[in-house]
Amino acid sequence: MDWTDLQHFLALAREGSLSAAARSLNVDHVTVARRVAALEASMSLKLVDRRPRSYELTEDGKRIAKIAAPMTETAFAVERAALASKSEIGGEIAISAPPSLANLLIAPKLIRLRQQYPGIRIKLIGEKRTASLNRREADLALRLSRPTQPGLVARKIGYFEFALYGSPAYLKATPPHAFAFVAYDASMDEAPQQRWLKRFAGAREIVLCTNDLENQAAAARTGIGLAVLPKFLGEADPLLERYDTGGRPVGREVWLVLHRDFRRTPAVRAVANFIEGCLP
Repeated sequence: MDWTDLQHFLALAREGSLSAAARSLNVDHVTVARRVAALEASMSLKLVDRRPRSYELTEDGKRIAKIAAPMTETAFAVERAALASKSEIGGEIAISAPPSLANLLIAPKLIRLRQQYPGIRIKLIGEKRTASLNRREADLALRLSRPTQPGLVARKIGYFEFALYGSPAYLKATPPHAFAFVAYDASMDEAPQQRWLKRFAGAREIVLCTNDLENQAAAARTGIGLAVLPKFLGEADPLLERYDTGGRPVGREVWLVLHRDFRRTPAVRAVANFIEGCLP
């Protein structure tokens, strides 16, 4: 039995689909399917039922996944221990952050980190999902709420506010009672900025829903309506103008998160300090 085949099968069992397992392993879905088939062949055991749109674990597959799951956690613990034992400030450090923070706050300042620590290579992952630090999908993460998973260490490193933005021409031509709005889709209904926007909009029309912040900003620039955007995005955009609602602005905390195994790792600490300096 090949451990790598088992690793791919466990990712499928954990994530629930080929595509999600592939993303967690940074491979394509064809590789996951091939590795699972190879594991079945080596064990002479059917582990998944292959259906037109999904893979379902068989009873044997569920049993093997349950038995083997601790092996994955042990392997990740070994990886973390190996990185934590390195005293030099170098190697690859993976950062997971919401796309807007990764694109606008971290990426433009990476040259500073490069100049100070040329031996560090950064893997910057801008993603909406929550990367698993226990499974080393990232070494450091920026999150907008304090994590509750065991084994993680978090500290609040910043706070940013939101405001309403639209094109100057739209704001000049449109009276407040006729405002239209750009909002997140239903997947973000619990986000504070979404709840605030819906209260402010009231019965006025929401003309576009999208879960992508850059899409919201792009739509607002065209004059389709107003979008609630982080001030670090809206204030820097010459094609957008802030609309003063006169009320208390909504904001989000920013938490820097790492696995407790890395608290004293020089390279991780160096990158953590750099990230903290990127926040407004």
